[in-house]
Amino acid sequence: MVLSAEKLTHIPRHVAIIMDGNGRWAKKRLLPRIAGHKQGMENVRTITKAASAAGVEVLTLYAFSTENWKRPEKEVSYLMSLPVTFFNKFVPELIEQNVRVMIMGNTDQLPASTQKACRDAVADTAHCTGMVLNFALNYGGRDEILRATRQLAAKAVAGDIQADAISEQDFDAALMTAPLGDLADPDLLIRTSGEERISNFLLWQLAYSEMVFTDRLWPDFTPDDLQAAFEDYAARDRRFGGIKK
Repeated sequence: MVLSAEKLTHIPRHVAIIMDGNGRWAKKRLLPRIAGHKQGMENVRTITKAASAAGVEVLTLYAFSTENWKRPEKEVSYLMSLPVTFFNKFVPELIEQNVRVMIMGNTDQLPASTQKACRDAVADTAHCTGMVLNFALNYGGRDEILRATRQLAAKAVAGDIQADAISEQDFDAALMTAPLGDLADPDLLIRTSGEERISNFLLWQLAYSEMVFTDRLWPDFTPDDLQAAFEDYAARDRRFGGIKK
């Protein structure tokens, strides 16, 4: 199924997804965990196309967290190979869909082949003007906030800014989502697999995001499930701390 903006009354401009449940998907089928990650990668393609067709402007996917290095070495090695495989296979389709790739996270800590695949995907899609497909890769929300704090502190020490004058806008500009401008904060967060936590993801940016938690494992998450999340989102009353008249 391909979603259409005409089917919904209110499409979230920025959707963030914690793609959870690949390992459990594989375990249910008596398969190795990497089989779940492979299927999850295939589903990134499906959901990206569905979100783009629906009119989403930014789709941010939590691909690899700063804590995921704690997993077994073989699994981490496979996860590091996925961006290479994904971009080699699907960049032509992304270009056809007018989707632009963005990467945020500490990519300098990734294997050289993974870094190159990311750089090439960003460069190859830089001319695209449609949806931004933003991968959070080796990303952690606390790490991002610490880096932004250090950056602003250094500017204050250098005399470029006054510490007591630092604003939310200054902090926004120091975060990894700054290139997204007014789309930096997700309107909707979706987490699959039944877990109900944000797991160190976009801690600053999720302050007023609507959240949808689903029991569906990520490899089984379909465009129909995405539409259901959008319908849930459209029915909510977003007041941002105020009162609507």
